Amino acid sequence: MVLVFAAVGVSGSGKTTTLEYLISRLTKEGYKVGAIKHIHRENFTIDREGSNTWRFSKAGSKVTVAISPEEIAIIKKTSSALNSLDQIIDLLEKEQLDIVFIEGFYTAISKRADILKVVTAKNNEDLKKTLDETVQPILAITGLIAKNKSNANERGIPFIDLPQEGEQLVALVKKYLKNPIQRNG
Repeated sequence: MVLVFAAVGVSGSGKTTTLEYLISRLTKEGYKVGAIKHIHRENFTIDREGSNTWRFSKAGSKVTVAISPEEIAIIKKTSSALNSLDQIIDLLEKEQLDIVFIEGFYTAISKRADILKVVTAKNNEDLKKTLDETVQPILAITGLIAKNKSNANERGIPFIDLPQEGEQLVALVKKYLKNPIQRNG
């Protein structure tokens, strides 16, 4: 089973920066990484109006695959406003990944004890709100708030200032990976 790890926090709190840091470090170490980004804007599509794939979808195709020498994009039209997070994770498990990072799906992720989390926050108000709404396991707190070490939380969750202290966060995540990469040398 793939390890699932999510960044949770308000908009602009550092979720993308945190996940980008972890993805770049873990892939450099040889881990196979996947990522899920939930985009909650109404009528958002990666399929540009007028493109061939858009035309196929408009004609009735439920699944359209676009392939180039460097990428494969699968566009699946759904009837529901929100896709099941578990179905997406199951789809990625077939890729034999070591870890999947998630940004978004906050309502679903915040209450799940089977997903590791890092909380990102800009300030104490954001931090309190996110911590109050999020169940453990929470491995760390990052974002702008982590730059000020005088911030404290009663739960004993470490503040990690990225990128300066990033290796500490990488080490926390690696504790949960089932197949540690053996380095030579």
